[in-house]
Amino acid sequence: MSAEEPQDDSAEDEDLRYFVRIGQTDLDGTKSVERSLADMDGIGKRTARIVADAAEVDRMATFGRLDEEDIEAVVEVVENLHDHIPSWMANRQRDFFTGETNHIVGSDLGQKRTHDINRMKMINCYKGVRHKRGQKVRGQRTKSTGRSEGTIGVNVEAIKEDMAEEAGDDE
Repeated sequence: MSAEEPQDDSAEDEDLRYFVRIGQTDLDGTKSVERSLADMDGIGKRTARIVADAAEVDRMATFGRLDEEDIEAVVEVVENLHDHIPSWMANRQRDFFTGETNHIVGSDLGQKRTHDINRMKMINCYKGVRHKRGQKVRGQRTKSTGRSEGTIGVNVEAIKEDMAEEAGDDE
């Protein structure tokens, strides 16, 4: 046991927001701003650093301990992220339908990805056909890897049962 007395953190925990909601995503308020933002779909470590700098928030500060104004600034930057990052960094460049470059975060990213895959399947492009068949899409080798179907290994119990049945039939 250490010589120091344990400190009472209950007063500090009252200020802490354990969940910070941005859009439809709950972020962990006990982590730093940068790490918490990186948990959000569509935002990585580099983008999280840009968001913290654009919102003028210390990126190493605990996210749940920030003031309401700081949290609102972070939310505003995340919602308008395409204004704060260069166009080459956006995850939706030259959108098929609108032709605009945009950066999508949160659950919208998954919906857009599903929509794109379904469109590729409908028009029967090469990638769509590969998606339909459940095969690798991005040029990976398939001769010896990616074998999700079929049996892997030997099922010893099934072999013993077959042998027992055959032995019972012979008698």
